[in-house]
Amino acid sequence: MEEPKSKREGLRQGRRITRTTPTDGGLRVFARLLGFLAPYRRGVIASLALAAAAMGAGVLIPYFIGRTVDDIREGGGNLLPLAGAVAAAGVFRLASSVPRRLVAGRVSLGVEFDLRNRMYHHLQTLELGFFDGQQTGQLMSRSTVDLGSIRFFLGYGLIFMMQSILTILIAAGVMVAVNPILALVAMAPMPAAIWVAFRYGRQNRPASQEVQQRIAELTAAAEENVSGVRVVKAFAQEERQLRRFNQSVRRVFDQSMVSTRLRAFYTPFIGFLPQLGLAAIILVGGRQAANGTITVGQFVAFYGYVVMLTSPMRTLGMALGMAQRATASGARVFEILDREPRLTSPPDAPALPAGGGRVELRGVSFGYGDGEPVLHEVDLEVEAGSTVAIVGATGSGKTTLVNLIPRLYDVREGALLVDGVDVRDVDVASLRSEIAVVSDDAFLFSASLRENIAYARPDASDEEIRQAARRAGLDDFAVSLPDGYETQVGERGVSLSGGQRQRVAIARALVAEPRVLILDDATSSVDATTEGRIKEAMRAVMRGRTTFVIAHRLSTIALADRIVVLERGRIVALGSHEELLEVSALYREIAERGLPDQVFLTRKPADPGPHAGALGRSMAGL
Repeated sequence: MEEPKSKREGLRQGRRITRTTPTDGGLRVFARLLGFLAPYRRGVIASLALAAAAMGAGVLIPYFIGRTVDDIREGGGNLLPLAGAVAAAGVFRLASSVPRRLVAGRVSLGVEFDLRNRMYHHLQTLELGFFDGQQTGQLMSRSTVDLGSIRFFLGYGLIFMMQSILTILIAAGVMVAVNPILALVAMAPMPAAIWVAFRYGRQNRPASQEVQQRIAELTAAAEENVSGVRVVKAFAQEERQLRRFNQSVRRVFDQSMVSTRLRAFYTPFIGFLPQLGLAAIILVGGRQAANGTITVGQFVAFYGYVVMLTSPMRTLGMALGMAQRATASGARVFEILDREPRLTSPPDAPALPAGGGRVELRGVSFGYGDGEPVLHEVDLEVEAGSTVAIVGATGSGKTTLVNLIPRLYDVREGALLVDGVDVRDVDVASLRSEIAVVSDDAFLFSASLRENIAYARPDASDEEIRQAARRAGLDDFAVSLPDGYETQVGERGVSLSGGQRQRVAIARALVAEPRVLILDDATSSVDATTEGRIKEAMRAVMRGRTTFVIAHRLSTIALADRIVVLERGRIVALGSHEELLEVSALYREIAERGLPDQVFLTRKPADPGPHAGALGRSMAGL
């Protein structure tokens, strides 16, 4: 069904929600990311303590090497204690590093576990209107690629960063204690390195954020290509889709090169600056050693400390890059997590009261997003247990109207009541548990046939499931499958035909035992024979239930007591088939387009049922 222009405008507005733009709130986002470590503070502290122990042992090694050089120059022959000390420091460093990595890995996976669950839980709380405007690939990218960047930094990158800082501080402290002048010479490039790292961060953060956005666009393109592969192949448009996909890949490549160029310059430059300190140590320290101001062993130790600083500085540059990517990903994730649900139950909302399913619309107007209204001042009363057919041209608002009943959207003006209460005043879950919707595009999960039928009531018995399947004309097909009701239907029910998927959806609705049943062109994909079988069953199922039927076939309209005619979001006529033929030119036009079905109008009714209206009685034999 073609969407109204106002809905398309609303969807475009919704898509703008997820478009990420570079911001200057990096520190705030970074601080929020650190908040995810709160449940794992013991692991973080333990990891940092182990890192400090490992670095402390590492700092001892240049000292022992310097002592060894001095002993050799002084003619000392017993080097076993110093060799043992170096080996012990190495073993201690190893013993600290292994558990540190295990603890850091556990923290990393724990953060990822929490983030994924929080993201999915939050997505489940958002209203349907939010998803109308989103690309599936965009949401998947934020739930996988972005969360992965955050997880890797919080679990490993942050530890690398702190470890590098600890190494620099410990090495600097030892150098100052041994020789303050040489320590100042060795650390002279440090302020420049810090300034370069800060500048790198400011330039790389927006670049990394744009890379993440383009990866999300690429993921969306890939998801669309895979989902639409049947259409692509049916029209032999593989080359066209490949060109479009290549454009998305090129955009990722081009933007990634921006970030790569920044990293290619700044990371080696940060690693280069300590080399200046090394050159200064060779010049100044070498002269002091030659003049006898310091021993050769002290000079060698200082040389080792400066070399030790080189690796942490280079690691610090890489960790900063990881921090920038994590911050960019965090900004995109927080855009979702900060999006408040706009359709919620009131605090302590009561459950939907008992009733027969009476539905009333009072002056209801509705539009998607900020677009033009799709429905205008709709007034309609549907008594409990009755059946109403809704007809109208494509885009007249039929599906929109029935989507308001289970509160998939909220009315913009007016009120919608079920059994005397406004749907906005009751618990949403209790409301929807009493309403079942069967749409023309039946969605099935990648699970067994049984699980799909029992989706609304997982505790339904096998007999209840088979009974619903029989009513939907599905049982014969189900038992013919190799594994019967345990047969896997594939992603979105790909192994079933369109008509079979619709029958599964109908059976799913029947298992739910709703008081209000909505059939949105639910028999559009079944053949005439199957349609007749389903309708015969539906007559029995609809007894005692309020039912809304959206249909384009006159034979389907036969199920209704009354017919509502919609035109451009307004009810322009209401009555029986015969009454509408007399008073509604639009309905007459619709009826004329349904001429192939009108042959059934002359048939004698067989079992009209207590709720059948004039049209239902005249067509009950279908």
